[in-house]
This record gives sequence, C-alpha cells and structure tokens, in this order.
Amino acid sequence: MRDTRRDITTLLEAMRQPYYESDLTDEEWAEIAPLLPPEKPVGREREVDLRVVLNGIFYRADNGIKWRALPIEFGAWQTVYGYFRLWVCLGIWEQINAVLVRKVRLAEAREAEPSLAIIDSQSVKLGQKGGKNTALMATRK
Repeated sequence: MRDTRRDITTLLEAMRQPYYESDLTDEEWAEIAPLLPPEKPVGREREVDLRVVLNGIFYRADNGIKWRALPIEFGAWQTVYGYFRLWVCLGIWEQINAVLVRKVRLAEAREAEPSLAIIDSQSVKLGQKGGKNTALMATRK
C-alpha cells in the first residue's frame, strides 16, 4: 500500500513539472543513464534524480543562462552545478560523447572510429609588434 502511494505521488509530481525542449526523451535517457557513475555503496542515498540534473544542465546549455538563474524545477542550482563539475573532473562528458559518436557512426553504416583526421596547422606569432617598447622608454630619462 505504501509503495502505491509513493508511486502515485511521484507520478503526480512528474505531471506538474513543466516540459522543456531541452529535456531528455525516454530513449535518450536510456542511452545516457548507464554511462553515469553509480550511486556510492556507502553513505547517504542519492536524493536527486540524475535525469532531472541532466535536464537542468541541458536547459542551461540550451538557453545560455547563469547557473543561479536555473529554474527550481531542476532542483537547487548548486546541486546541478556540483554534478556538472564532478562529471567534468571524472571525464564523464568525454565518455558520453565518445559512446554517442560511435553509435551515430554505426547507425549511418560507417566505421565506429574515423579513418581520417584533419589538423589545422595555422600558427600565430605571439609577442610585440614594432620596435622598442615606448611605454617603458617614456619613464626613463
């Protein structure tokens, strides 16, 4: 009986939450969820839904807003930002990108890894242009 009430409450909360264009679809979530770090085996249980956190990160990227302007539907901005930074430090974003690029390439009947790479070899000279530094020369007499 208790689980049924919890399920109904969760469903009602989900129905109240607005939908944004940047939100993950069920298919996208099914692809990304296994790539995220598992919950820690010790300590407190995770209190946030990682799908909501990802939706918050994608909302910010889509709308170009500050972290502090993140709508409350995604949870506290500090929590969303904390997960974003953690995943940057752990290299999770690179792993997600690599897996998704491979899947897209295979879906287009191409090899999983590209066979050609192009590197831009343009170089830029750094340093001063012109003669002596006149700003220093003006102070000396």
